Amino acid sequence: MIDVSRSGQWTLGDRTVHRIGYGAMQLAGPGVFGPPKDRAAAVALLREAVEAGVNHIDTSDFYGPHITNEIIREALAPYPDSLTIVTKVGALRGREGEWLPAMKPAQLVASVHDNLRNLGVDVLDVVNLRMMGDVHAPKEGSIEREFTALAELQQQGLIRHLGISNATLTQVHEARRMAPIVCVQNHYNLVHRVDDALIDELNALQIAYVPFFPLGGFSPLQSDRLAAVAKHLDETPMQVALAWLLQRSPNILLIPGTSSVAHLRQNLEAATVELPTEVLEDLEAIGKTTA
Repeated sequence: MIDVSRSGQWTLGDRTVHRIGYGAMQLAGPGVFGPPKDRAAAVALLREAVEAGVNHIDTSDFYGPHITNEIIREALAPYPDSLTIVTKVGALRGREGEWLPAMKPAQLVASVHDNLRNLGVDVLDVVNLRMMGDVHAPKEGSIEREFTALAELQQQGLIRHLGISNATLTQVHEARRMAPIVCVQNHYNLVHRVDDALIDELNALQIAYVPFFPLGGFSPLQSDRLAAVAKHLDETPMQVALAWLLQRSPNILLIPGTSSVAHLRQNLEAATVELPTEVLEDLEAIGKTTA
């Protein structure tokens, strides 16, 4: 039986979560747009995740749009007290599924209300301001106007805790001057290590770091070497990559996403993977391989 609690725990404000959660992005249709092929299967997957001990789900109302949150509500409401749902605002979807910035204060307010309605809650546990930047890469620029709008919604009681996503170090510092943040969600993995110093700084501040794209940006050689390490351990490459993240720093929370129950179980089993010192050294070497 899968024991997600072996991944350890961390806090998101007043919420305590296991360090392996679930990212709901893939519950929508292809390209995170439109309905899934099998809605009943998506509902069943969510229920299995929670039954396995997952108590941290990452979502957004622009997944689908609206569809992912509607599926979460159908599958899990009324929500267990132990479940923390983290959402994000700052984008919307075009008619063809394109990702468009939605950073004006009025748009952020509307997005928060969309999340409240489609999740079926009166208050959102955590809301991340998702900076669009270069879509998957941060870009410098003040976030005062945008983050202030969310801080005001928090003061109104519609949001418990705030976070920031796809952000630079400067933006993280700027956000913290305006309101407390409980998490930072950025692109980070074994080979994409730009945020190493930020992770350590956040750990000292007891702030969670939530990496996305745990296998994104690997070169073919890096992927081959990771696969070889995984084969030696009799684990999947994804399990090894997730286990490395868990051992990298105690404030790292994982949100691997999938629409497959089999892959869900494999991802959750990363909680039990212990990487010995020599394997960690091999993985560090992979991270330095660029060819």
